[in-house]
Amino acid sequence: MTVESTAPRKPRRSAGTKSTAGKRTTAKNSPNAEPELVQLLTPEGERVKNATYDKYVNGVTPEELRGLYRDMVLTRRFDAEATSLQRQGELGLWASLLGQEAAQIGSGRALRDDDYVFPTYREHGVAWCRGVDPTNLLGMFRGVNNGGWDPNGNNFHLYTIVIGAQTLHATGYAMGVAKDGADSAVIAYFGDGASSQGDVAESFTFSAVYNAPVVFFCQNNQWAISEPTEKQTRVPLYQRAQGYGFPGVRVDGNDVLACLAVTRWALERARNGEGPTLVEAYTYRMGAHTTSDDPTKYRADEEREAWEAKDPILRLRRHLEAANHSDEGFFAELETESEALGRRVREAVRAMPDPDHFAIFENVYADGHALVDEERAQFAAYQASFADEGGH
Repeated sequence: MTVESTAPRKPRRSAGTKSTAGKRTTAKNSPNAEPELVQLLTPEGERVKNATYDKYVNGVTPEELRGLYRDMVLTRRFDAEATSLQRQGELGLWASLLGQEAAQIGSGRALRDDDYVFPTYREHGVAWCRGVDPTNLLGMFRGVNNGGWDPNGNNFHLYTIVIGAQTLHATGYAMGVAKDGADSAVIAYFGDGASSQGDVAESFTFSAVYNAPVVFFCQNNQWAISEPTEKQTRVPLYQRAQGYGFPGVRVDGNDVLACLAVTRWALERARNGEGPTLVEAYTYRMGAHTTSDDPTKYRADEEREAWEAKDPILRLRRHLEAANHSDEGFFAELETESEALGRRVREAVRAMPDPDHFAIFENVYADGHALVDEERAQFAAYQASFADEGGH
C-alpha cells in the first residue's frame, strides 16, 4: 500500500526548486510502483520480443516507423504552439498532451477509417491521426465555435468536456454497430481521473452485457489534476475490467509500438464479436493539467525528471538511429516541417473571426420559441446601447 504523510506540505519556492512535495512512496502492489506492462521498445530504444503482441507489429516497415515518429513530433509541436498561444491571450484555455504522444499516436494509427472515436478534450494526437485539421481544435478553446469539424467526416466525435460522459456515447454507438452487423469497432478515450466516474462504470456494465465492440482506452497519466492515482484505486486500473467480465491490459504508454500492437489486438477482439477491452496506457502528464493549473504545487520535480528519461519521442528516435532506419536528412526535413506547422497554426488562430453574438439563440428549439425571441430582442437592444453611448 502507499504510505503518504498527513503532515501539511510547505509551498513551493519556485517552479525550478527541487522539492519532495507530492512525492509518493510506493510498495510492490501499489498502482504507482514500477508496473508489469506490455513493452516492445525500452526507454533506450531497444526492441523487446513479446510472444502475444509481436504479430501485430511485425509487418511495420521502417517507413511506417518514421511516420509514427513524424506524427509524434508534429503533434508535440502543435501542442507547444497552442500552449504559447494561450499564454499570449489568443486562447481561453488549453489542455496539453505533452508526454502522452505515444499513447495517442500508437492507438490512433491502429484504427481503420470506418472505426469511430469518442475523445475527451486532450486527444490532439488522435485527432491528427483521424485527419482533423489541428487549427479546428483551437476554435473551441478560442471560443469561436463548438468544435469546428463534422464528426462523421472523420469518424471522430467532437471533444467532450464532461468527464467520462463520452464512454456512454461510445458504448451506445458500439451497440448500434453490432445490431447493424458491421465489423467496425469503437474506441473511447478517457483518463485515470475519469475512471472513477459513474458514467464509466455504467459503460463497462452495458458494454459487457451487450458484448459491444468497444475499446476503452484509458491514458493513465498518474494525476487527475492534483490527485495521484492511489487516491482513486487500490488496484491497477486495467484490473477493474475483470469485475465486469472482460479483459484488461496495461501497456507502456510511452512506447508507441506497444500502444499500436495492443490497440490492434483489442480492436481485433471487438471486430470478431468478442466484446469490450480495457487498455490502460501507463504514461505521464509532463505538463500541467490545463494552462490554468500549476503542477509544481503538488508534484515533485524528481518525479517529472524520472519520466523525462522515458520520453516517447526520444525512445523511438533512438530505435530508428540504432536500426539505421533514418538519417540526419530525415530529422532535418522534419524540423523544417515542424516550423512550418507552427507558423500555420499561429496565423490561422489570429485570423479566426469573432463569433456571431446572436448565434447562441439559434437551434435552441426546432421550431422557434417566443421566450427565445424575446431574449434575442433584449440582447440586441443591449448591444445597440454601446453604439448609442459611443455616438456611433
